[in-house]
Amino acid sequence: MKTLNNIKTNTMKNKIVVIVMAIMLMPALSMAQDIFEKYNDNSDVTYVSIKPKMFQMIAKMGINVDDPEAKSFMDMVNSITSFKTLVTDNKSISADITKWVKSRSSSLEELMEVKDDGSEVKFYVKEGKDSDHVKELLIYVNGIDKAMKGQGVEINGENRKIETVVVSLTGDINLNEISKLTDKMNIPGGEHLDKKK
Repeated sequence: MKTLNNIKTNTMKNKIVVIVMAIMLMPALSMAQDIFEKYNDNSDVTYVSIKPKMFQMIAKMGINVDDPEAKSFMDMVNSITSFKTLVTDNKSISADITKWVKSRSSSLEELMEVKDDGSEVKFYVKEGKDSDHVKELLIYVNGIDKAMKGQGVEINGENRKIETVVVSLTGDINLNEISKLTDKMNIPGGEHLDKKK
């Protein structure tokens, strides 16, 4: 009889421990929520998500497949599995994005950081198959409005101020080719990738 009571007591204790651990982990889980999902419908955010098929179409536009450089660019574009970006001038959303990038950066390697005229650009990567390839590239740009002296940029035919931009690319990304893509797509801070060499 004692053994049965001990089993019941231990089972109850295990359930309580599991419940307490779940409650303790809840803030961490909510912090890990994907920032792109959180703000993709927010009116204070410009959200862009490009699917692999679109990259394949971009790669084919005006590319001479006989040119080796063009072919390597096309191969890189075809290897992208996800492209997402958020752009905002909302201070509280910017702060949330900054917090998310900090939490996300612990599982990534910082490739480079550029601070200039009040703005900050950071590149984070997840290691790929070799030193020239990464599985993920995260670009974080903050304080753009200061650097642009409040002039703003044109987005969808509308002049908007920008405070923060975050870009996430996943796939088999060749770092030697990615600056060409960021240049073609006019991604803020992308020009710094050419300086990595």
